[in-house]
Amino acid sequence: MRGPRPEDFDSNAGQPTPTFPAGGSRKKGMGVRTWLVLCSSGKEQATEAGKHTIMRLTGLPARDLRILDPLLSYPSTVLGRERAIVINLEHIKAIITGQEVLILNWKDPSVAPFIEELQRRIRCHHHATKPQEGVNTEGAALGEAGTSQLSGEEARKEKKQSLGNQDGSKVLPFEFVALEACLEAAITSLESEAVRLELEAHPALDKLTIKISTLNLERVRQIKSRLVAITGRVQKVFRAEVSSESCHRGSDAHNLLMRAHSALSRNSRGTSSTRSGMTNKLNVQELEMLLEAYFVQIDGTLNKLSTLKEYVDDTEDYINIMLDDKQNNLLQMGVMLTTAGLVMSLFIAVAGVFGMNINIELFNDEVAGPGRFIWTVVGGTAGSLFLYFGAIGWYKHSRLLE
Repeated sequence: MRGPRPEDFDSNAGQPTPTFPAGGSRKKGMGVRTWLVLCSSGKEQATEAGKHTIMRLTGLPARDLRILDPLLSYPSTVLGRERAIVINLEHIKAIITGQEVLILNWKDPSVAPFIEELQRRIRCHHHATKPQEGVNTEGAALGEAGTSQLSGEEARKEKKQSLGNQDGSKVLPFEFVALEACLEAAITSLESEAVRLELEAHPALDKLTIKISTLNLERVRQIKSRLVAITGRVQKVFRAEVSSESCHRGSDAHNLLMRAHSALSRNSRGTSSTRSGMTNKLNVQELEMLLEAYFVQIDGTLNKLSTLKEYVDDTEDYINIMLDDKQNNLLQMGVMLTTAGLVMSLFIAVAGVFGMNINIELFNDEVAGPGRFIWTVVGGTAGSLFLYFGAIGWYKHSRLLE
């Protein structure tokens, strides 16, 4: 058994090429999409394949392929199946098999750096495993000829050699290399966005604390909206990482990624069940280390966003305190103006008395003279001021007692 090869996607192999009506009809996109296939040697090939072709080559059910549909909104997911691993992380939508990586949205400009990095890693992995494949093939031929059998100690030595490179470093399986590239690309993209947002947020928040204006408030509002969006995306990837790791560490290790890796290893490399069982424990440890490393990285990004959110919340609290203080000052000024209006209304009442058409000695210039009028005005003014300051003093004294 083997994984799908790039030539398997040729629509002329075994069946006629499907024809679609011209004019941009919806029938042209019914299940047929353009995929970029990266083989284990690093070569790429763009091919059109339908949904049923992908299901036949990868063994995936239709519900798993719907996760990669760009027209549907699915959360970030890492699914491990018998013959493939489905990756839906941020802008990366791919299927990892034993010997190929199928990328759906490879025409997206944001995916181009990921494809270049994935090709580089696949080529390095190919060069690192090429001498080992020759040794393994020769060993398999000798085993089939029945010339010798490996003892337990020799099997352990061969297992260590199969996982090591010429320089002594460990070589991960192909599917782990592709999975690591997908995780790193998604997490690095989110981390760069978080760092860029943090660099923009701190100066904007500091300006808002210095001067509360419409422009500064609008800038902070946009930053907070971006913060909420990025935090949601990071949490989706975080939940995908946690679910993958928790499912992997369960009692049935074949439920997720290790089940996919074991099946892919058997299908693509043709290893025996004995040797696969011997290396499965080491592969489990490698996968745990791989997921744990990126789990820590995405957790650090999430903590950084949480710290930034706390800083935004603290700034909002500070702004609310400033606004409350200004509102209290305005209320206090309103009380003073209301009191002043009340006192002035008493003085206006005195002026109204002088405006009445009545006959009293105070209105008679020959008897009272202008002096009494002046003293009346001065006395009314002094009385009004005394009432005003008395009311203000009583108000402040009552606040102090509270």
